[in-house]
Parts: sequence; C-alpha cells; structure tokens
Amino acid sequence: MVSLAANIIGFVTDILHALYAMVGLSFWAAQLDIVVVVVVMFGFTSVFVMFLVWMERKVSARMQSRLGPNRVGPFGLLQTMADAIKLTIKEDVQPVHRDKIPYFIAPIVAFVATFMGLVVIPFDKGMVVQDLNIGILYVIAITSFTVIAILTAGWSSNNKFALLGGFRSSAQIISYEVPLVLSLVPIIMTTGTLSLNGIVLYQQQHGTWFIIPQIVAFFIFITSATAEANRAPFDIPEAESELIGGFHTEYSGVKFAMFFLGEYVAIIVSSAVAATLFLGGWLPLPFLAFLHLPGFVWFMLKLLFIIFIVMSFRWTFPRLRVDQLMDFGWKVLIPIAILNILATGFILLLMAKGA
Repeated sequence: MVSLAANIIGFVTDILHALYAMVGLSFWAAQLDIVVVVVVMFGFTSVFVMFLVWMERKVSARMQSRLGPNRVGPFGLLQTMADAIKLTIKEDVQPVHRDKIPYFIAPIVAFVATFMGLVVIPFDKGMVVQDLNIGILYVIAITSFTVIAILTAGWSSNNKFALLGGFRSSAQIISYEVPLVLSLVPIIMTTGTLSLNGIVLYQQQHGTWFIIPQIVAFFIFITSATAEANRAPFDIPEAESELIGGFHTEYSGVKFAMFFLGEYVAIIVSSAVAATLFLGGWLPLPFLAFLHLPGFVWFMLKLLFIIFIVMSFRWTFPRLRVDQLMDFGWKVLIPIAILNILATGFILLLMAKGA
C-alpha cells in the first residue's frame, strides 16, 4: 500500500513537472516536490492523530471498564472525525482585551514547531524527508519552540489562569528537556553520529537494539517526553481543577484544535524518535522476521506500541503536584541520566582498551 501511494504521488508530480516545463515555469517545478511532501505529511499526520484520539478513548475505556466510542461509524471510528468537524465550525470566541497578533500566532507556532520534527524521522530505509547528519539536535531544537508558543498564548490571552498555565508549562518543558537530552547522550557516544538514519543502521550492523543496553535511558526519555507533551501525570499546566484549561483557556474552535493537534503530534514525534533510537526503527522484530513485512509497517507497529505506553501513563498514575513534578525532574531523572552517561563512557573505554 505504501509503495502504491508513493508511485501515485510520483506519477502525479512527474505530470506536473512536465506541464511546468512546457510553459517555462521551471522554478515552480523545482518547488513542487516540497509542496507535495508537506501536503502528504500533513494529511497523514491529521488522519493518524484522529486515529490516536480514537485509540486513546478505547484504551482509557478498557482500563476503566467502559465501552468508549461505539456509535458514530463502525466501532466508533468516525467519532473523532465528527469532533474535528465540530471544532472546525465552532464559533471562535476571543477575549476582548487580548494581544491580537501574539494571540493569533501562538497556536500556529505550537503546531508547526512539533510538525517540523517529522522532517528527519526515517519511517523506512530511504523514506525520510531529509536525513540530516544532526537529526537528533534538529528535533530537540525545533520542538523547543513550543515553549515560546505556550508562553505567548498564556500572556496574550489577558487571563491570569492562562498566564499561570503558560509559566508552569515553560518551567516544566525546560526542566524536562535536560534529562531528555541527557538520555540520548549514551546512544550518541556509542554510535558516534547524530543522524537518526545512521543510528538505525548501527543497530542493524551490530544486531542489537539500544533498548537492551540502554533500558535506563529509554525510561528516562519516555518519562521526559511525556512531561514535555504536558500529558498526565505531568499535566500541571492544564490542570482543570486549578487553572480551568491552562494556557489555552481563552482559545476555542480551530485555534484550540491546533493546540490539541500539536500535543498529539508531539507524542508522535517523541515516540517516533524513541522507536528509531531504542527499537531499531524500520528493522523487523527478530522473532517475526519471517513475515517479511515492509519496514514502514514495522516502524508503525513500534510507534503504536510506544504511544500505547504513553497513553497508559495517563490512566495509571495520579497527577503530581508542581513541587513533586519539578523535584522528580531535577533530583531524580537528571542524576540518573548523568550516572548512565558515566557508566556508558566507562564501558566504552574498557571496550576500546580491550580491542
């Protein structure tokens, strides 16, 4: 199915390139591929997010002995589409005394920053928009822009609850960015590359996944990524019992949908990075290699598995207090991550001397 879609897209772009060449618009022909890639990525992401919302409702329902969506469409699959239509046509209520330009830009930046993280994700061998040699650094840098967007949304809304939620979120994201980055250092030390594609190839060449030697780094990464996405039990910035809705209290309709979409895209990006770094990316499961499935299918199965883990956190652990959340990041995760780096460096040193 993936190869068929790629062939269709390639066929359409070839026709358009030919048409542009006939009328002498070679510049636009050169830009066409970028537009096609962006449209395909956005379409895939939007549909996948709708599926994840349905999936989370089903997961939470099963964990709480409930049914979940089962009315709109078969198995309730169209419920999320109905919700998307509702958000699209909903009235866009805005505060009278808002800062108009920052208020308008914030949800766009929040979504675009996380969406751009997908650019360097290798969904299969050769199936990547851009294989940057600093892929990990790029993902960390570009997704950090969400801090600016969230703080801007809280500040420009002219609402004390939204402002407090924005400050909470900024402090939380910045704090958990540190252990998240530190959890990736041992893998970079071992492989000697920042390319996500290169790290997958390293795991293929050595016949092992980093989930085995770096299990500690995996749990630190997943925990930090969950906190950065403002998801329970780390959803202090959106604590409805305290802050109504947090930084997006004054947003509705499409603008709220963009924050909501950005949160799920952040989960996709962080889970995709985890699947790539710790679970071998598109490489098949060793005990199921006889199935000969495409690499894209293996990657999506691993991606869904990690997303399921993140979703189960929300319905398993109670929400932390602000002080507990910050203490856990600075006093627990960061020291463990540093110790893991030192242990990895010591082992690599011993292996180098032994060789």
